[in-house]
Amino acid sequence: MEQGAARERATEGPYPPFGDAVRVPEQARGEHTHGEPAAPRREAAPAPAPRVVQRHSVRDQILEALRTALVGGELVPGEVYSGPVLAERFGVSATPVREAMQRLAVEGAVEVVPNRGFRVTERTPRELAELAEVRALIEVPVMLRLARTVPAARWTELRPLAEATATAAARGDRAHYAETDRAFHRAVLSLAGNASLLAVADDLHRRSQWPLISAPAFRHGELVADAAEHTALLDALIAEDLPVVEALVREHFTGSNA
Repeated sequence: MEQGAARERATEGPYPPFGDAVRVPEQARGEHTHGEPAAPRREAAPAPAPRVVQRHSVRDQILEALRTALVGGELVPGEVYSGPVLAERFGVSATPVREAMQRLAVEGAVEVVPNRGFRVTERTPRELAELAEVRALIEVPVMLRLARTVPAARWTELRPLAEATATAAARGDRAHYAETDRAFHRAVLSLAGNASLLAVADDLHRRSQWPLISAPAFRHGELVADAAEHTALLDALIAEDLPVVEALVREHFTGSNA
């Protein structure tokens, strides 16, 4: 085991440093549990299900950490990352890292490079604009329908989510802003009561947050302005001002990738 880790470190290469985004419990690292004490005879042997859940829990933690690294720019478009090297940095076995990266490949964030690892997808501004167009086609009519049917009290309940996006934007925390922004949009669309719509919209939203080939310099003011649109939208919904609602929703998609 130590020799294998040494070989991975020796071939690590010039990868951008990261890995503090996740803390995996000691007992959850890897998938082997041969050192666990045997259960007392008077008790039934534990079912194998908890071990499967434990492995998936590690994979999910790694997946979220990698998503955060993508949005935050720590995983660079065009760069190839080795599964074993990433596993060493996270302090886990390579299996949950590879599973997480395979999920990111399905989402379009990375692509498999045979015998090397995973390359972060290089996306163009045109692709980003196409995603925004599709999101608008789905979300704008749904939002207008909700504006006519959802009572003001329900919109008021969403204020803490809008405020969370504003707090993240004020700090300049782009990764946390991406998380709170998706939470706000999910909460709004969930009022439609359509689970399929919610899944499709969330997937499109996440894809729109992956970095571009040449990401522009971070502009703090734009992030703050995007967050402010959430609060303005809730104000318009509570006031039942449909023309302002429509204008804000359309501008939110055409003016940014939030």
